[in-house]
Parts: sequence; C-alpha cells; structure tokens
Amino acid sequence: MRKVIGVGETVLDIIFKNEEPVSAVPGGSVYNGIISLGRAGVPAMFISEVGNDRIGKKTIDFLEKNGVNAANVNMYPGSKSPISLAFLDENNDAEYLFYKDHPHDRLDYVCPDIQRDDIVMIGSYYSINPVIRPQVSTVLMQARDAGAIIYYDVNFRPTHANEVMKLTPNILDNFGYADIVRGSKDDFKVMYGMDTPDKVYNSEISFYCKKFIYTNGAQPVELRAESGLKKSYPITAKNTVSTIGAGDNFNAGLVYGLVKYGITRNVIDTGLTEELWDKVITCALEFSANCCMSIMNYVDETFGKKMKEALNKATE
Repeated sequence: MRKVIGVGETVLDIIFKNEEPVSAVPGGSVYNGIISLGRAGVPAMFISEVGNDRIGKKTIDFLEKNGVNAANVNMYPGSKSPISLAFLDENNDAEYLFYKDHPHDRLDYVCPDIQRDDIVMIGSYYSINPVIRPQVSTVLMQARDAGAIIYYDVNFRPTHANEVMKLTPNILDNFGYADIVRGSKDDFKVMYGMDTPDKVYNSEISFYCKKFIYTNGAQPVELRAESGLKKSYPITAKNTVSTIGAGDNFNAGLVYGLVKYGITRNVIDTGLTEELWDKVITCALEFSANCCMSIMNYVDETFGKKMKEALNKATE
C-alpha cells in the first residue's frame, strides 16, 4: 500500500478550560494528522525533531504506539521540547501561546524512500521556516521527482504576521510544489488581507496550484479546482468539545480519502471528478468532526479502527 510522509513540528499541547489545565498531549499541525492516519491504518512516517527530554520521548513513543514510523524523528542532546498552551473559550475554540526557540531548529534526517503515488504532507510555520528551508525543499524536490502527491496546509498563525514579506518566497515555493493547497479564512486574512475563497484562489493560488480548499470554522468548506469546478460543502453541527486539531484532522481525512479511493499521480494530473472530490471531502469532514468530539488532537481509536476496516476493504 502507498505511504504518507509527514514533515512538521512537534509540541506538547497543554489545554486549558476556564483557565485550568485539563489535558496535555503530544501535538503539532502535521503530527496530529499523521497520528490519525496511523490509527486509520494508513502506512505513515514522520520527519521531525524533538527535545532530549521526557516530552520528546513521549512524542516518539506515541507515534510508534499509533503505527507511525518514527525513524526520522531526531532527538538532539541538550535540547528541550517546545510547548503550546491552548486556552479554550466558551465556544471551545482555542487561543494559543507558543514557547519555542525556532532559530535552534535543525532537522537532520535521512530522506526516506519516496515512491510514485506516495503522499507528502507539509504545513504551518515549520514548512516555511528559513532555518530549515533547505531540508524541507530537499524532501519536496525528491517527492516531486518521484511522482508523489504533495498536500500543503498553509496554517499561518497571527504570531508570524510581521514576517509575511520575509516568508513569502517560501510560501510561494510551497504553492508551486503542492498538488492540493488548503488554508483557512484566518490564514489568508493575516497573509493577504483577503477573506473570500474566490479572491484568494484567483489572485494568490491558482497560478501555482489548481486544487484549492478553503475552510472557515463552522461555515461551509469551499472547493476551487480545474475546469471552473466550484463547490460548497456544509458542515454538520456536532457536540464540539474542542476545535484543537480540527483542521489537522480535516487534512488527515482528505489524505485518507486519496488513498481509499485510489487517487494516484495520474488522477491528480488529469483532474478529480466532482464525484471523487465529494468522496474525499466527506472523509475530511468525518475525521474533523470526530476529533472535535474529544479533548484529544486526533480521531479516537474506535473511529480509527472503523476507518482501517473500510480502507482494507476498499484496497483489497
């Protein structure tokens, strides 16, 4: 079976409700999605770095426990794992504080064997961080040369708003490598001052990447793709416990859908039919909804088992 390779940061997410800590779990934008894919039976590996401490060891152990290959997660002597504080409001949306020394990022790794039709997931500041950009670019070049599919989640935090100009070349580079770009209304408001999917797609994305997904919290998901395909997907209301990881698991579900429904490099190049888009975005919404029903950053194990069984049946 094809594999998914995630490249991203790791953090310990300490989650607060009513100013009191209620949970502490390993996290990170791509990390959360990779854990969910591992639970759903998708062969997955992760490229990253952790601190040489209890948090770092737990972060690696958690990957392996959930079926994710952690051979390319480096632990540096004398380093400390980053921490994120997530404060849930009355709507269970999160406001974040990050504690990390980005200039000390290194990302030493041996690039895994990337094959045609594998899927590489990148996202957030980690994918555009100037300090490790050469290493990330190497993975993307090898992925493109091999015929892998590249999925880019913009996930641009307001904390980096003052760096937009400096980071723009790396963002555009990612757009150019990507086969599918996803971003939220908040991302593009910070980056471009734009708040509609058509404006963002037409002025910033379509020149580089034709397949674009725009999310906006509980509002419908917007798809823009080749041949003028334009569609909205309403989100079904759920009992939301936490929105932490909602977007990350949307990514995981969409990538799961690419694997389940046999969307290969050839299909990507010729363009997905509306029916195929409906199927993969349905998977994305299911993963995201399940994640929001708990305080965890990933789909629950029961849901993962159900998705694993469905995947095995579909790929027999």
